[in-house]
Order: sequence, then C-alpha cells, then structure tokens
Amino acid sequence: QVQLVESGGGSVQAGGSLRLSCAASRYTYSSNFMAWFRQAPGKEREGVAAIHTGTGNMLYAASVKGRFTISQDNAKATVYLQMNSLKPEDTAMYYCAADLFGTSWLSNHYNYWGQGTQVTVSS
Repeated sequence: QVQLVESGGGSVQAGGSLRLSCAASRYTYSSNFMAWFRQAPGKEREGVAAIHTGTGNMLYAASVKGRFTISQDNAKATVYLQMNSLKPEDTAMYYCAADLFGTSWLSNHYNYWGQGTQVTVSS
C-alpha cells in the first residue's frame, strides 16, 4: 500500500527554520513527481514546491521562492522541504503529495497524500 509519512513540523519564531521530511514507499517514489502543499485555516490548499524524483527538476511557488528548498534522498525514498526565513504567513498544515496525474506540478492533481504536519510561525 502506498504511504507518505511526513515529519518535522513544529513551532518556530519568525526568521527561524524548519525541515520537513516525507518518506514514501518505493513504488510511489521512483521517477515521479512529489510535492509539498500547505493549507492555512480558512484558506485553500496551495502548492509550495514540487520535484521530479527522476530528473531532480524543481518548481516553487512565488511566495516561498528563495526561502524554501525541496530536495530528495533517493536511497531513503524521502523528499525534504527546508524552510528558512519563516514568516507568520507560512503557518499552515503542510502535506506531502505524490504521483501527479495532471500537467501542473503545483496543482492538487496528485493521487497520494500524507496526513500532514503542522507548522506554526510566531511573530
């Protein structure tokens, strides 16, 4: 069964850093797209960053470009999201997603989703 397990969320002050991890089953991981999304209370879920695990190509939302970095560890079948210079507006539940079935890397068109990990940034 496909599983995505996120970890690394927590509370941090503005300007701080966190690193999220998403461990995926190998069936999902190989040569496919994986992405991080977030959803704040009362807001729609938005794509934050995506990576193609085969080529390593990446894409970022404008709101996080230059502050967040998506990366992968093929040996561990894990994708990371390094978040630096965090802002209160980055507060949200962060979700890992895998297996894109559309053409837009930061759309919601992924077949598999993790349970989410909470990130809270205080001012």
